[in-house]
Formats: sequence, C-alpha cells, structure tokens
Amino acid sequence: METAADNHSPSPSSSSPSSSSSDVDVTPRGATSAVRRALQLIQSDDSDSKLQAAKEIRRLTKTSQRCRQLLADAVIPLVSMLRVDSHESHHESALLALLNLAVKDEKNKISILEAGALDPVISFLQSENLNLQEYATAALLTLSASVNNKPIIGASDAIPQLVDILRHGSRQAKVDSVMALSNLSTHTDNLTIIFEASPISSIVSLLKTSKKSSKTAEKCCSLIESLVGFDKGRTALTAEEGGVLAVVEVLENGTLQAREHAVGALLTMCESDRCKFREPILREGVVPGLLELTVQGTPKSQTKAQTLLRLLRETPYPRSELQDDTLENIVCNIISQIDGDDQSSKAKKMLAEMVQVSMEQSLRHLQQRALVCTPTDLPISNSCTSEVSLK
Repeated sequence: METAADNHSPSPSSSSPSSSSSDVDVTPRGATSAVRRALQLIQSDDSDSKLQAAKEIRRLTKTSQRCRQLLADAVIPLVSMLRVDSHESHHESALLALLNLAVKDEKNKISILEAGALDPVISFLQSENLNLQEYATAALLTLSASVNNKPIIGASDAIPQLVDILRHGSRQAKVDSVMALSNLSTHTDNLTIIFEASPISSIVSLLKTSKKSSKTAEKCCSLIESLVGFDKGRTALTAEEGGVLAVVEVLENGTLQAREHAVGALLTMCESDRCKFREPILREGVVPGLLELTVQGTPKSQTKAQTLLRLLRETPYPRSELQDDTLENIVCNIISQIDGDDQSSKAKKMLAEMVQVSMEQSLRHLQQRALVCTPTDLPISNSCTSEVSLK
C-alpha cells in the first residue's frame, strides 16, 4: 500500500495516507531540468534553499518512479536536514521528500537508512508536533517494507516507540504503526521484541474501531495471529474485553487474507490448549463463520476452519480419529453443547443453509473480494509487506 505525501494535509486530522494511491508512473513535464535544479538547491548551504529543494523533490517524486531514481543523490542532504536542529517545517519537508523517494524504490529505502535517517525519525515519534509524529510513523512503515531494513529497524528503539504510537497516537499514526509492526513481524527476532512491548490491547482497540473488511483490520489480525503463538499472547487476547469477538468478526466479514489470519489465530489458540480456549471461542458465535469459510475461504482457510470445527466439538478424541468425521456430525455435536432440544436437526439445517447460501453467493463474494485480493495474493505469505501511499 502506497500513499503520496501530498495527500497529507498540514493538519493533524489529515486524511489517511492509505486512503488514496496511484500506481501510475507519471513524470511531471519539464522534470529533467527541475531535477537538476532541485539537486543544486539541496546541496546549498542556505537553509531556505534546502527547504525549497525538499518541497520540490517531494512534488517531483509523488508519482514518478523515474524522478525517484534521478533524485537518489538527494538522500544524504535530505537526511542531514533531519539531523540539524532547525525549524520543524524543515524536518517535515525533508521527511516527506524522503518518504516519497522511498516508495516503490528498494535502493532508496536502503540508502535512507544507510545515510543515518533512523535515529532522527525515531526521535520524531516522540515529538509533540502531531504532523511530524505522523510523518515519522509513515516513514517507518515504508522503510520497513524492505527486507534488508527489517533487522536494522528491529535492532533500534523503533518497535517500542511504534507500540507507544499505537497506544497514544492519532488515528492515522495508529494505522501506520500497526502496518509497520506487521511488516517488521515477518523477521523472527522482531516478533519477540514486538511481543515484549505488550501491544495486544492496543491492537484489539484499533481492530474494534476499524471496518472489518479494511486493510487495517487485515494487518491487525496478521499481528494477532503471530502474537498468539506466545502463551501470554493468547492469554492477553482472551483477557481483553471483546478481543476474541473482534477476531471472529473479521473471520466473518474480512478480506480473504484477513479471514485466513483470523481463523489461523483462533486455531493456534485452540490447538495450544483446547480446554482453556474452546469456550471463549464458542461463546462469540464462531460456528456460522467457520461453516462459510469451509466453502468460501482460501484453501488454507478452508482447511483451518475444518480443523477448528473438529477441535471445537465436545468429544476430545485424538485428532487422527476426528479426521473421518463429517462436517455435519461435527456441527451437530458443537450445537448440542450450546443449545437445548432438537440439536441434530438444527445442526443439519444450519449446515444445509450455509452451504446453500455459500453456493449461491460465492461468485459474487469472490468478485467483490477480488477488488482487494487478486488470486496471485493467495495463499498468504508471511513476507507480504505494506508501504504508505505516496505523499
């Protein structure tokens, strides 16, 4: 996901950087001469000239991959603007120019960290200037999309600061923070650091206030799926009011990837301690969503949903014995533990209705979700990363 810096207004209540994006490479008219002038100005000793250059670089790199490449030599002087004790407007302009240089450009992402941008960017996360705080969070989101940068960012103080933003930042900063943490979590060492910062309560809080079909909800569930791999992570999710319910709601209404993360999180919990987590999961009405997922989900989601349904049944048979059970019998057994009379017919009716509805709506659902997730996105890889849109 990529956003242009110009989509951020100067106000802290600016629109989401992930709300608008452009995948079209548009090089501004007269860009070659403008690039030369910008490179001359950014090398100047005059601070006003540098500021003018940073704003021009931001404009030129908003939609042009060619300009990002031509302006790669501006990285070092722009980073030097971050490190100088100057007016915040200089920091903002330099940061936004660097952010646009980094979008969709792996070489620039790496160069920005090599030039020493990480420390000042992390310091801006603690700024009282909410604009600067948001821009710094967005910068870390984009820089964390680079595989080479993940361990470097993780070894710094960035992760605890991002979790703090997730707790106390603006709405947009929280969204960018959770996406940056999701990017960083694909590096094994970083996941432990994220877990030790105790982010689950804040992730759940953001998830509960997000549209369940949004990219934000998808990244929240991606993180939750990873964090419930820790025993204390599972306990933290169930202890959080509405935590399991929020995951179940994503399982029912999320994107294809988000639903896969959601069922994966619940399955990890149930497999780790069936006796402990079976009731909290069943209590949130997960069965209808799981039934739909067995028909409409990705191949991984279908398998995980079927396995979770087997684990949710009352009889604690060894898993090898469960494999031969029909989905109908499993649902009959689950519902018999929840309601009272005539459970077998209810289970059969529910299963028949879910399958019928699924078959009738599957084409429409898949077409709608194709707008968010193309077939090449499936199955989900832990290497998936996000970037903010061009600013």
